[in-house]
Amino acid sequence: MDLSTITKQSKKPYIIMAVVAVSIISMFFLSLNLGLIRIAPLDVLRTLSGMGSERDALVLFQFRLPRMVIALLIGAGLAVSGAILQSVSQNGLADPGILGINTGAGFAVVLFIYFFQGSLTGLGTLSIFIMPFFALLGASLAAFLIYTIAWKKGITPVRLILVGIGINAAFSAALIIFQLKMNPRDFMQATIWLAGSIWGTNWKFVLATLPWIVILLPITMYKARFLNVLNLGDQIATNLGTRVERERRILLFLSVALAGACVAVGGGIAFLGLIAPHIARRLVGPKHQFLVPCSALIGALLLLVADMIGRNILQPSEIPVGLVVAVLGAPYFIYLLIKTP
Repeated sequence: MDLSTITKQSKKPYIIMAVVAVSIISMFFLSLNLGLIRIAPLDVLRTLSGMGSERDALVLFQFRLPRMVIALLIGAGLAVSGAILQSVSQNGLADPGILGINTGAGFAVVLFIYFFQGSLTGLGTLSIFIMPFFALLGASLAAFLIYTIAWKKGITPVRLILVGIGINAAFSAALIIFQLKMNPRDFMQATIWLAGSIWGTNWKFVLATLPWIVILLPITMYKARFLNVLNLGDQIATNLGTRVERERRILLFLSVALAGACVAVGGGIAFLGLIAPHIARRLVGPKHQFLVPCSALIGALLLLVADMIGRNILQPSEIPVGLVVAVLGAPYFIYLLIKTP
C-alpha cells in the first residue's frame, strides 16, 4: 500500500463527515421552507437577515427554528447514546429505546408531570429545566435493572436484549397505569409524546436540552479511546492498563444521561440509536474517534429528515417523529436480529 492510498484513507472519515454536515445544512434550509405555511427560499433568507415580514419571522423564529434545533440535538444525543451502548455491551442490537432506557426516562417524566404539575400543557419554565434530571433518574433505574438482571458471569448479547425488552414492557405497563389516571386531554398528549413527538417547540426547551448535549458529547468524544480499548475485551483492556469497570460505568452514565435528556423533550424515539451508529460504522469504520462524531451527525440528519416528513406528509395533521423513525428502523432491527448469531 503506497503513501497516497494511506493518505486518502486517513482523510476519508473527515470527507464523509463533511458531506453529512453539508447534507444537514441543506435539509435544515429545506425544512425551513416547508410546513403548513410555505415560505419561499428567498423570503427565508430575508427573514433570517432581519428583513422579512412579521408573519414569516413569527413562523420561523418562534415555531420552526426551535423545533428543528431540538431535532438536531435529540438526534445527535440518541445516536451517540446508542453508539456507547453498542460498544460497552459489545452488542450491535443495543439501543436506548429497545432496551427500555428511553421508557424508564419517559416513566419518570410522566410521574413528575402527574404528581407535581397535573397538566402536560402547563409546564412552567423551571419545570422544563427540571424534567431532564427526572428523566436521568428514570433512565438510570432502567439501566441498573437491565444490567443487574442480565448479568450472569458476564452479559451475552441475546440475554441483554431479552432483559431489555422485558424491562421496556414493565415500564410501558406502569406508564399506562398513570396515563389512565390523567384527564383525557393529557392522556392523548402523553400518548403522542411517548410515541416520539418533539412537543417542546420554543427556545426554553432548546435551552433545557442544549447544556446536556454540549457538555456530554465532547466528554464522550474524549472517552472514545477507552471505547476502542473496551472493544478488545476486558482481559486485554486490563492488561493495557485500563480500569475497565470504572470506565464502563462512566461511559454507561454518559449514555444514560444523553438518552434521558433527549427523552425529556423528544419522547420515546426508538431505533435512532440503533440505526445511526451502524450507518456511521459502515462509513468511517470502527474507530470511535470517528464513529462517535459521525454517529452524532447522522443521527441529527435522520431525525431532522424524519421530523420534516412527519410535519408535511399529512398536512395539516402531523405524524409523531418517533413513528416515522420506527417505520425506517423496525425493518433494519429485524434484519440485524436475523444476522446476529
